[in-house]
Amino acid sequence: MAVSFGVLGPIEVWRDGVPVNAGPALQRRVLAALLVDANQLVSADALVDRAWGTAGPRSGVRALYGYISRLRRALEGHDVSLTREEGSGYRLRVSPQAVDLHRFHHLLEQGRAAPADEEAEALLEAALGSWRGEAFAGADTPWFNAQRDVLDGERFAAQLDLTEVRLRLAKHALVLTELSGRAEAHPLDERVAGHLMLALYRCGRQAEALACHERLRRDLATELGIDPGAPLRRLHQQILAADPALHPAPIAPATSRPPRASRPVPRQLPPWPATFVGRDRELAALDGLFKEPAEGGGRPTIFTIGGTGGVGKSWLALHWAHQHLDRFPDGQLYAALYGFDPAGEPEPPDRVLRGFLDALGTPPQEVPADAEARAGLYRSLVADRRMLILLDNARDADQIRPLLPGGATCLVLVTSRSHLAGLTTTHGSPHLTLDTLPDPEAREVLTRALGHDRLAAEPDAVGALLRRCAGLPLALGIVAARAAAHPHFPLAELAEELDDATGRLDALTAGDLATDLRAVFETSCRALDAPTAQAFALLGPAPGPDIGLHSAAALLGTPLSRTRAVLRALEAAHLVQQHTPGRYRMHNLVRLYATERGQDRPGDIGDAASLRLADFYAHTAYDGDRLLSPQRTPITPSPSEAAGARSFLGDATAAMAWFEAEHHCLLAAHHFALERGLHSQAWRLAWALDTYHWRRGLLPDRMTMLGATLTALDAAGEEPATRALARRLLGRTHVALGRHDEALARLRQALTLFEEAEDAAGTAQTHLNLALAWEQQHDDAQALTHAVQNLRIRETLDSPPREAEALNAVGWYHARLGHHQEGRAFCERALTLCRLHHFLEGEAFTLDSLGYIAHHSGRYAAALDHYHQALALRRELGDAYEEADALACLGDVHQALGRPAEARRARSQALALYREQRRDAEAERMRALLTAIHHTPTR
Repeated sequence: MAVSFGVLGPIEVWRDGVPVNAGPALQRRVLAALLVDANQLVSADALVDRAWGTAGPRSGVRALYGYISRLRRALEGHDVSLTREEGSGYRLRVSPQAVDLHRFHHLLEQGRAAPADEEAEALLEAALGSWRGEAFAGADTPWFNAQRDVLDGERFAAQLDLTEVRLRLAKHALVLTELSGRAEAHPLDERVAGHLMLALYRCGRQAEALACHERLRRDLATELGIDPGAPLRRLHQQILAADPALHPAPIAPATSRPPRASRPVPRQLPPWPATFVGRDRELAALDGLFKEPAEGGGRPTIFTIGGTGGVGKSWLALHWAHQHLDRFPDGQLYAALYGFDPAGEPEPPDRVLRGFLDALGTPPQEVPADAEARAGLYRSLVADRRMLILLDNARDADQIRPLLPGGATCLVLVTSRSHLAGLTTTHGSPHLTLDTLPDPEAREVLTRALGHDRLAAEPDAVGALLRRCAGLPLALGIVAARAAAHPHFPLAELAEELDDATGRLDALTAGDLATDLRAVFETSCRALDAPTAQAFALLGPAPGPDIGLHSAAALLGTPLSRTRAVLRALEAAHLVQQHTPGRYRMHNLVRLYATERGQDRPGDIGDAASLRLADFYAHTAYDGDRLLSPQRTPITPSPSEAAGARSFLGDATAAMAWFEAEHHCLLAAHHFALERGLHSQAWRLAWALDTYHWRRGLLPDRMTMLGATLTALDAAGEEPATRALARRLLGRTHVALGRHDEALARLRQALTLFEEAEDAAGTAQTHLNLALAWEQQHDDAQALTHAVQNLRIRETLDSPPREAEALNAVGWYHARLGHHQEGRAFCERALTLCRLHHFLEGEAFTLDSLGYIAHHSGRYAAALDHYHQALALRRELGDAYEEADALACLGDVHQALGRPAEARRARSQALALYREQRRDAEAERMRALLTAIHHTPTR
């Protein structure tokens, strides 16, 4: 299957043209960083700098290996490979034609070298067609921003090259609208100005071309203190002299003459609405009234189409107009009147008239100053011409009347949310009122946009979407567009959003549905209402790279359904992006602006929102940790009890997924809490993330978080038991990182504080951690002493899971000292307790101990069985850290059994995990063992 990659827009991957999930945002950034230098070696440090930027390179280097591993698995089986070379570099081997960036460059080079303009035009169009939006959309690091700036420049240069080719091909009319917008965006660019001047001149608009030059000359003098360059000055003189050289050579002899060649034929209709369906009855009504335009009188020349906002009035008018262009050989005029635009005033008729006169070829100096005189000139120019005049979204009859022609040869189509009864009275215009679409036609709208297969896969969700849209075409169009923009999102997600949001809508009355149905077409509004504006200001300074739906609800202090509606409004206004279901982020500049707006609001609003969010993260992380490790001794009082919060996390799987999605936000929230002096929330977050960090092997994050928290707790004079627990957790982290002296120092401090606080459970657990510290130093006798002290205390407390843990520890250290029979007895007692109390983590550790005892007792089959059971539990728990050790142990047993292939397989998997977790010592040991297997001769 063919795989292709896109970075000229959102970072995406397609398989046989179908989008596939490219992973979380950081994984996509790592992929993009490799794709930019496809087939070249990129160092690990460079990848971290590119993908993480300034957001903590230490954490980034550790996490890089995990993302590389997942990318390698995702790309397996295709004509793409990701390999590690020369120690610390990575090379992504892929065909340049499979990457839109390199395809763009290749086509651009070919287009610029093409011998014929027609060929150059096709190649440059194809090159620019590689772009789908902003390059590396959503990737906000210094490296990506710099790359984006370079690519924007290359794209702009390609656009100018294409314009030059088209001007040589005499396509000046085609590029004129595009050039006008480009000149407005780049007012000091002389090349753009030259293109626009030439196109205007060739379209018979010499005065405007000269005015363009004068405007640029004035702006250059004001802004830069310079005059236009020689090429532009020369072009200006040629236009003044009407130099024939400015006219392109004819491409081919003319074969026909347009009607009334002496006058321009305007073609102003917007594009045909591609998603238009149905409306057979209404189209027939239009056909019946206007089989031919009226020639002299008696037949109506004005027809109004009415209905609620979003019902499809404009689409119907445009569809019918495009079907009957042959009936209007003298052209079509179109004006958007903005009668019900929420962000501005209706378009004044006088301004519309000015545009119509321009389109009809009236030189600027011939346009009358008086409004009535302009209307009279307009009526004179369209008299006896067979034209269509489409006036879209009219406010009232007064806005329409100055735009009506005087004769009966033109057809006027008017759309409006108003009935325009005054127009009917004065001009006898027939009126058609549109209703919503029936279900079959509504379904066809979604089918055309999303395809039969996607709708057939989720019939219930489709039914819900159709019910919520209630046959309203604009609602259906927005739903279809949102679903099409996220082809891998289930439709049920969107249906659930609409279901919740509609409960918040105002009562549906006979009034204007456009404002009532904001749940599905908020994009028609450009101005935010007050609650949405406040939400925007609060979201800006929220800690973390993005925010989840539940987190946003906590920040805003609103129910989930209302929060969805607010975020949807911000998404429609392009102020936030829903980059994965239920998660929202802002562009960095938008976020800066939002933060500034927040600073303009009363401080107590922002402070209250920040406290709500910090509490939410602390509460939910605590509840998630209780699901991951229910046997863990809770801190008291729990944050959830203090706040009366109810967790939305259902089980351990949901908790692990929440920690994965929120990890960067939780780290940011912890930092935020420390900065704001919210020591209680910071401590609860540090405590609650401990299990997740351990299972994922995120030890540097764990150490950083606990170290910063301990400093704050000491400074705040927290109670001894809390400071003792923080020291114990930090000491345990030092143990895992091999920092023996720091580990002993922290653990001894913790032991003293726990004993002063008469905290027996804390004292016991610290002895267990001290045992681990001495194990790291290979002093198993000292370790056994602490393990026995832990067991003695645990036997006096009512905590069977912790007693099981203590029994296993004593058995483990007996085994390491060679007392296999005693060790096995303790461990079997521990296994019974673990299974009785469903203590999966303790069961996994105990099976590991029993596997070690069986291995070193020569019972290899039993050892394999124990290790396989332990490995299955590690994977069920998502404990990648201990999974690596279990695989390493399996490799040892297979080696002892003389099975080098199985040993190599297990050790290779362990090595990959060790490298991902940056456990260098373990990785080096595993590499040496694999090398030894490779050099061992087969027997």
